[in-house]
Amino acid sequence: MPDDGTGVMNGAHDLAIVRRFEAAGFRAWPATTVHYDGAWAVRLTGGHPARRLNSINPLDPGDDANLTERIARAIRKFGAYGRPATFRMSPLAPTRLVSHLDTLGWSRHSESLVMRAPLDDTLVADAMHQIPLKDMGRFIGAAIAIGSLDPALRPGLSEVISSITPSAGLFVSENDGQPISTAICVRDGELAGLFEVATTASKRGRGNGRRTVLSALKWARAGGARTAWLQVEADNGPAIGLYRSLGFTEIYSYHYRQPPPEDVA
Repeated sequence: MPDDGTGVMNGAHDLAIVRRFEAAGFRAWPATTVHYDGAWAVRLTGGHPARRLNSINPLDPGDDANLTERIARAIRKFGAYGRPATFRMSPLAPTRLVSHLDTLGWSRHSESLVMRAPLDDTLVADAMHQIPLKDMGRFIGAAIAIGSLDPALRPGLSEVISSITPSAGLFVSENDGQPISTAICVRDGELAGLFEVATTASKRGRGNGRRTVLSALKWARAGGARTAWLQVEADNGPAIGLYRSLGFTEIYSYHYRQPPPEDVA
């Protein structure tokens, strides 16, 4: 079946493409600990509560054996970290697992889109050349300020960024000495992944995020990347509009599942 360019083949996802971008995402935004229960990648990060860093990620649609026992193990493991068990459900999740979680009453949260775009010279021709920051503390300070994040997340965010194995560029755009937009670009072979893309609320809609993203992609293109990709929440209309204007199209989506409150304790 031919790929229509979005990673969808006549209504069905190309699972090889999904696996490629799932693996790139794990490398680009690494959890502190990862272990495998069959083909479920169990990711936990004590210093940062983000669900992407604290989730069970099924990676084989055929791995649906012993669901009751495996889910119970996951609940205990996440409980030891003081976190609710959380499944991150991509097209690689077994349909039997989906049905089982439905039966158990696990709620669905936060759908996100995985998008990609060809990264060629035309896209970044007019982008400002920007050298990535060497000062990770400065970047994290900007990310916390722009995103109104809890300063207590600084050590955890520092640990995550320090653990990125592929080449990572940290980008901050400023106005009058104040940070107004950020982006992390992870160059992993021919892939350039965008993370922590944010713009100060009062400066949105003025092209600041676009300029920072394009500068990051220009850096990645110069290093050999040929495909840009990212993850964005499905209800973030302005961001999706920006990315589509840059040529990004959806490959697949994922969402999170968590147990009913009485099962979390």
